[in-house]
Amino acid sequence: MQKTRKGLFLLVLLLGALPAQADTAPSQKKMNILFVAIDDLNDWIGCVGGNPQTKTPNFDKFNAQGGMVMYDAHCPSTVCGPSRSAFLTGAHCYRTGVYGNKTNLKDAPKAKDLLTIPEYFSKHGYHSLSMGKIFHKHGTKDPKKKDEGQWAFDEWHPSPKTVGPASKEKPSNGLLDLEGNKASAKGAVFDWGPTRVNDEKAMKDYNTATWAAEQLKTRDFDGKPFFMAVGISKPHLPFFVPQKYFDKFPLDSIVLPKSLRTDHDDIIDESGKPLYGAGKPNRDKNEWWARTDKYNKHKEAVQAYLATVNFVDDCIGVLLDGLNESQHADNTIVVLFSDHGWHLGEKLRYGKTLLWQESTRVPMLFKVPGVTPENKKCHGVVNLIDLYPTLADLCGLPANPENDGRSFTKLLHNPDMKWNDPTLTTYQMGNHRIYDGRYSYINYRDGEELYDHKNDPMEWTNQARNPEFSESKTRLKKHLPKTNEPDSPENTFNGNKNPKKANERRKEKVEVKK
Repeated sequence: MQKTRKGLFLLVLLLGALPAQADTAPSQKKMNILFVAIDDLNDWIGCVGGNPQTKTPNFDKFNAQGGMVMYDAHCPSTVCGPSRSAFLTGAHCYRTGVYGNKTNLKDAPKAKDLLTIPEYFSKHGYHSLSMGKIFHKHGTKDPKKKDEGQWAFDEWHPSPKTVGPASKEKPSNGLLDLEGNKASAKGAVFDWGPTRVNDEKAMKDYNTATWAAEQLKTRDFDGKPFFMAVGISKPHLPFFVPQKYFDKFPLDSIVLPKSLRTDHDDIIDESGKPLYGAGKPNRDKNEWWARTDKYNKHKEAVQAYLATVNFVDDCIGVLLDGLNESQHADNTIVVLFSDHGWHLGEKLRYGKTLLWQESTRVPMLFKVPGVTPENKKCHGVVNLIDLYPTLADLCGLPANPENDGRSFTKLLHNPDMKWNDPTLTTYQMGNHRIYDGRYSYINYRDGEELYDHKNDPMEWTNQARNPEFSESKTRLKKHLPKTNEPDSPENTFNGNKNPKKANERRKEKVEVKK
């Protein structure tokens, strides 16, 4: 009897211990996120294939280690502020009314209450932290302080100081205006040259990358998963980097991107008048290209961009080395991307904006440990607007119903699957591009363009009036937004002397031209 009681007692103890062991067993650790936003970077990355002259060993190494190239990725807008507002809130510009750099999303009635990606991850148990440009910067009531999106993070750090050019001339590159005079302050924005210190360790972006690497190597974030957002400001203008980066790209070795001087001749309205040129509200002639062409500085401009991209690659190397040396290497999703593309002479243009491929397409490299293959280039059509739902999906967070994009988690697991639903890019109010992997349909308020990328990858031949393409045009046109939210108020602390006048263009919702 005594043995039986002892046995029952031991059995009760054992059964009582089982639930306790299940409750205290370690749960599956959530994936971390390393979210790296790069400003004004186009596809001039070795593993992306945009320019054979480029030198990007760290991007290429990342691709070789599972950082899959999302080859057909696009932006929600071709300007920094609205693009970042869109992918950070998960809401397209036509819904929020954030169309330009002077609008702070916190001033936009349809955007101000949306949870941004870092806020959403923080709400679901993540520690969010950041350094560098993630949100577009805006002025505040205090002239000494800027709104850089500090409010979106649990932990935010100001960017280090930058290093100026070696030359005291403005512009440093000596590029005159079209009348042969010294460029104005506005014209001097399009500038390049070596910095006064020939050392990458003095540069803002390099120090931002170093800071992030140290966080990864030294912190466990109190056991929480983390969402780390790192902003790299280059290759945004001006192209000021140490001289040693210029030295890697001798001028006599520079090969210019392809361009066609009659490129805009077939972009016309119904009466045959040109839609691209001086004085056009949506498609004004590009002065930077005109000045560069007049003074034969195309090779210098391309050299400066290549040099700046090479510097950015060094920063990426520091950051990724820090991750690889940390305890988080096998449990961190990494996404490297640019906020929009950049023209280097294609379409007779330097810079961003408008709705051609060089502005809308962005480099994106995506790594999910144990999922994305090595040395892979995925051709599925994705958009930065899809980052929010994709990252939430990968981390097991509930979907945010406010998101416009769609998760491409399935594509990451099966990169060769068909994935070409039409995607949207917006430039200013009422101007949109719909792209499906082959055809690009551009609808401005005063005209339209259609390009067949299979046969015309440089977008030299506008097929919008060609009846052979009418079916494709009609199909893509159905994906245009039916209405466009009016321009949201511009930030009155951005140095605008007459904010009332600047906000007069806010109209009632506009019906898209049928």
